[in-house]
Amino acid sequence: MPRDLSRPLVTGGAGFIGSALVRLLLERPEVERVVVLDKLTYAGSLTHLPEDPRIEFVGGDILDRRLVARLLETHAITGVFNLAAESHVDRSIERADDFIATNITGAFNVLGACREANVALLQSSTDEVYGSIDSPGRFTEDSPLRPSSPYSASKTSADLLCLAAVTTYGQDVVITRGSNTYGPHQHPEKLIPRMIQCALLDQPLPVYGDGLQVRDWMHVDDHGRGLIAAFLHGETGGVYNLGAGCERANLELVRELLAILGKPGSLIRHVTDRLGHDRRYALDATKAQRELGWEPRAEFARDFPETVRRLAEELR
Repeated sequence: MPRDLSRPLVTGGAGFIGSALVRLLLERPEVERVVVLDKLTYAGSLTHLPEDPRIEFVGGDILDRRLVARLLETHAITGVFNLAAESHVDRSIERADDFIATNITGAFNVLGACREANVALLQSSTDEVYGSIDSPGRFTEDSPLRPSSPYSASKTSADLLCLAAVTTYGQDVVITRGSNTYGPHQHPEKLIPRMIQCALLDQPLPVYGDGLQVRDWMHVDDHGRGLIAAFLHGETGGVYNLGAGCERANLELVRELLAILGKPGSLIRHVTDRLGHDRRYALDATKAQRELGWEPRAEFARDFPETVRRLAEELR
């Protein structure tokens, strides 16, 4: 049965990926209204959202299940995109409590509210649930889940709760697992904006270990389009990898960033590696391309420099 995109709820919609998703939803003619639920932690801001009368912002937390249920009813929500999450690996290693609460209990609340209201759910997950893979391998949706950090373990837990709800209740849930994402409005706890912030201040750029950890980089607009495609066309209980096939070692990425900003490579400082640091992420997105009609449009050579310059303006 086709899913209705006319009145979606986006949890975490004032965050980095969430706000890009909201903007992309508003570009679609069938979308009448977008309800954004966000508790506006340090990583979320109303300034990330476009000015559009079709946006209904609600300040709140997905840990409040009654609030989520009430929003589904009062706004006649036709589908939910759950992007509310704690997402920084370092913070999860230092203190995992918030990650367990939001990423597991919060996701469970959204899942239950959607089931009670008979509303389709798109659960946004991460490639980190698979752990690390050696070159030239790529993770498929059938790869074992081997999370390495409290963050990735919490996202894995939410994925399993969603899949169990499909099996047990026949609930309409689709899961996406996205690769590392870049673009404007990203908080400086993340690699790219953090390195830009340090470079602008002529401070050392801390690179974990040897810096040869490899990530697959996808533009935030491609990620948002993938979420929409999965909601509209994904099979119930389906899992879809969203990746751009654009692999860069962290050290290589930081060097490119410095060149764009006209800063010297001597600013790079190698620091003690992160605990349990995954060596390489790489996704096979063939299933999403085949079943959803989605493929990344961004060109890294063009869009990464533009992103660096935009983030530099935001951070100045």
